[in-house]
Amino acid sequence: MERRTIKTFGLFATAALITTFTACQNKEAKTTETKKTDNTTAAVSASEKIVYVNSDSLLTKYEYFKDLKVKFEGKTKNAQADMQAKGQAFQREVAQYQQSAQTLSADQRKSTEERLARKQQELQTYQQNAGGALQNEQAVENEKLYDKVAAYLKVYAKEKGFKMVLTYSKGNSAILFADESLDVTSEVIKGLNAEYSKK
Repeated sequence: MERRTIKTFGLFATAALITTFTACQNKEAKTTETKKTDNTTAAVSASEKIVYVNSDSLLTKYEYFKDLKVKFEGKTKNAQADMQAKGQAFQREVAQYQQSAQTLSADQRKSTEERLARKQQELQTYQQNAGGALQNEQAVENEKLYDKVAAYLKVYAKEKGFKMVLTYSKGNSAILFADESLDVTSEVIKGLNAEYSKK
């Protein structure tokens, strides 16, 4: 089963949070009775219940994710501002050279052009490295986000007697229809936020 379908946020757009959360299975008690009572039937039905979480709502209302999004939007903005400043400084150097090029000797022009070419390459490398570092940091945080939600749902499902918790996202879901009574999104969000606020 694929664990990660989380997409990065900020530079990035957030899609479905997780494909499927598999919860702990409850042990079913064996019985030698030939007939099951209504209570036994109800218990079995509850233990086999599958519920779902709307990942769109989860991401917009989970305080941890909201804080994470703000954090990376800030980092993205700072990185863009840094690159813009470095790019403008380089363009000013190029413009100054172009204005004074005719007053320079052939050797001076060659030396300056080589220096500017190296600086341009360094600027491109810096941009690629900075973007890669930010993406790597986002990937690490996405993994933490997955682990937090998955760990909470494992405990939640065990307490409630659910065998599986599916995720639903509009436009990106294998669930075509599910009764609203199976939607536990609000309860899960409430629990996740309560857990996050303690930390």
